[in-house]
Parts: sequence; C-alpha cells; structure tokens
Amino acid sequence: MVASKSTAWAGMVVFAATMMLIMSLLNIIEGLLVLFNDDQLVLVREKFVLVDLTAWGWTLLLFGLALFAVGVGLLATQTWARIAGIIVVGLHAVWQVASLGAYPIWSLLMLAIDTFVIFALTARWSSVRPEPETLIDQT
Repeated sequence: MVASKSTAWAGMVVFAATMMLIMSLLNIIEGLLVLFNDDQLVLVREKFVLVDLTAWGWTLLLFGLALFAVGVGLLATQTWARIAGIIVVGLHAVWQVASLGAYPIWSLLMLAIDTFVIFALTARWSSVRPEPETLIDQT
C-alpha cells in the first residue's frame, strides 16, 4: 500500500486556494461594479466607514487581484503564497469588518470564509508538497 503523510493537509490548502480564487473573482466583480456604476449604488453614509466610492472600488479590485495571485501561488505549492495568503486574507477580514454596517450578511459570510482560509493555512505548517511515497509493509 502506498501512503503519503501530507495528503489531507494538501487537500485543505487546495480548498483554501479555491476559496481564495472564488473570493478574488467576487471582489474583482464588485470592485468593477462600484467603479463603473457608482451613481447607481445606494449606501447609507452613517452605516459605512468609507464614503469615497472610488477608493472603495479600487480597494476591492486590489484585494481581488492579490487574492487571485496568492490563490494561484497556493495551487502551485509555493511557500511564499502561504505567508502572503495569511497577510492578505487577514487584511481582507479587517476590510470586511469595516463594511459590516453596510452589508452585514455578506460581510459575515466573507469573514467566515476568511477565518477558514486562515485556519487552513496555519493549522499545520508542514510542506504542502507530497513527500516521497513509501511502501508500507502489511505483515
């Protein structure tokens, strides 16, 4: 029988990378919508921390691009991507807390995903690359 020690951990990292890619696409779409349709966006100023919609759109777009780059790096099993992923997702979580008053359900959903991604990237700090397969004797 052939066994690999990091199979389960690699699965968590792949799932985290996939979630980061999905979050990146959602942030890119939302950022572009804010940039191009800011006159049709309805926000209550008292419930939103950031008032300038152009800055909000660019921030979402930059978060989306950063999440995409880190997600691709994670799928390529790059160590830098794990460290960058923790930083980018942590900043993304702070950003979601700032927009909690404007979009409470969406922000809570994104915070839950951010929490799981950070857990998946930090729970076991072993190599994501599969170790050389070893033959296990069944006798």
